[in-house]
Amino acid sequence: MPNNKRNLNLIYQKFRGVAWVNTNYFFAHRRLNNDNEEINVDWFRKRELSAGYRACPEEYLLKLELKRYSNNTVKVYVQCFEKFINAQKETDLMRINEQDIQLYLQKMIQAKNSDSYVNQMINSIKFYYEVVKQMPNRFYSVERPIRKETLPKVISMEEVSAIIRNTPNIKHRCIVSLLYSAGLRRAELLNLKLQDIDSKRMVIFVKNGKGGKDRLTLLSPSVLKDLRNYFKIWKPKEYLFEGEKGGKYSTGSVMAIINSASKKANIMKKISPHILRHSFATHLLENGTDLRTIQTLLGHSSSKTTEIYTHVAINHVQTVKSPIEMINLG
Repeated sequence: MPNNKRNLNLIYQKFRGVAWVNTNYFFAHRRLNNDNEEINVDWFRKRELSAGYRACPEEYLLKLELKRYSNNTVKVYVQCFEKFINAQKETDLMRINEQDIQLYLQKMIQAKNSDSYVNQMINSIKFYYEVVKQMPNRFYSVERPIRKETLPKVISMEEVSAIIRNTPNIKHRCIVSLLYSAGLRRAELLNLKLQDIDSKRMVIFVKNGKGGKDRLTLLSPSVLKDLRNYFKIWKPKEYLFEGEKGGKYSTGSVMAIINSASKKANIMKKISPHILRHSFATHLLENGTDLRTIQTLLGHSSSKTTEIYTHVAINHVQTVKSPIEMINLG
């Protein structure tokens, strides 16, 4: 059928009240929402697969597209689910039962895979049976590993300062400074566009953050000054930080910048963008910012997620004297 207005209206009339029509496929050159990340699963479809490899079903890919999951989530789900179904090559997917899944997860745990990886595997499997096939979860009730209460890794303000001082390149300095001063995730930083920096209100507009949420966070005056100098030199066109050929700056480059600066600063700990985000939240808490404000700045859905920083903030610990100080060891 020709893709024209008349035929589209016929399709809408035919399916009205029967099914929801995803018009994204009728308008190939128009994005569904300009503010959302462009979802791309075609590269999964176009891969060259080895003989006998069991690829992710098309209906799985289609549902990921319709749900508008982020590209990172799509990649994790597809890779995990394909690993699972290739371990069950001789079994029809609809004949795989709860015991088969439990045995596979048991092997993962025995192979000492991390809890987070096991949880990702569970999510990818449940997505197929509960979301794609719309089966009640009681048929595939899978127990997850007990969640460990790990504390976020945090560095001191002095260490943050040393890292920033050891990034003489103005572009690199702005990247590190923004990660810390605004509490940004790495993906959020790389998705920033020029118009997201609001120097009039001194805020940064984070679009489509984790969970598809928008939020405002802090724009530091000192960082804004560096950003203006950076803009004059590098002249980015769309994204705040771009590669040499345009487009988004790469995630690997951000890690390389932080690793290089940490080494120059003689910091032996392994520093990641998320450690800078954790440090931002912890330092705010130590300096009297209330948890609700920190929750808003970080974009946490639940206050329980933000409360973890109360366990690493040391302002209340510093006022406590160890009992050894009361013992006369002379």
